[in-house]
Amino acid sequence: MAKRRHGIARRAAMILAAAAFALLATDAGAPARAAAGGDQPLDHVFGSKTFRNGNLKLFPKWEGMLSRYFAEGQVADSCTPGLFSRCDLADWQEFLDGEKGREPMRQLDAVNRYMNEHRYIIDPVNWGVDDYWATPLQFLHKDGDCEDYAIAKFMSLRALGWPDDALRIVVVNDLNLRVQHAILVVSLGGEAYVLDNQSPSVMRADRIRHYRPVYSVNEEAWWLHKL
Repeated sequence: MAKRRHGIARRAAMILAAAAFALLATDAGAPARAAAGGDQPLDHVFGSKTFRNGNLKLFPKWEGMLSRYFAEGQVADSCTPGLFSRCDLADWQEFLDGEKGREPMRQLDAVNRYMNEHRYIIDPVNWGVDDYWATPLQFLHKDGDCEDYAIAKFMSLRALGWPDDALRIVVVNDLNLRVQHAILVVSLGGEAYVLDNQSPSVMRADRIRHYRPVYSVNEEAWWLHKL
């Protein structure tokens, strides 16, 4: 079990090693509440304090995924539906079109279930490398591991009109399985909700006891979590 999360664990260790230098070199040494000028449940998820930093260069896999994702948006998904063809982009768009305008909790539940239908495949098997952050389209084509589920859910909600500051991909230590794991955490109505490939249901973060957050990221910044 621990081996299959080797890539994400190594990335988390590198982030923690670099974080002290990054936080000391910027104004991000204050809690996120002060840095962002407000308070929200994502700043305290799983009982943590967060420290915000706007430098995403520590996350080349995240930045690379974003670049590929926005480039993919310019390419039409040309295919003819049939027994042996997969029109992943068209199917995803049809799903999103059906969720537009629906009640927010319904959207969270639908996105979580839609993406969780895909198979879990570790990066060394899927991509031949320890750690690869796939775009949603790559995930829909080839399935993926925990951060790929979280990314696909993140981008699905962004496509449905959710703001970037309401969403964070959070890397956690799973105390039950003793591995590192990635999930999507969403702010809604003053609460933080978790979309997890290990659960078919969307759960309130304050009801989950076995996750310890390490860092989180969205399109604009990253956060170091401390308990």
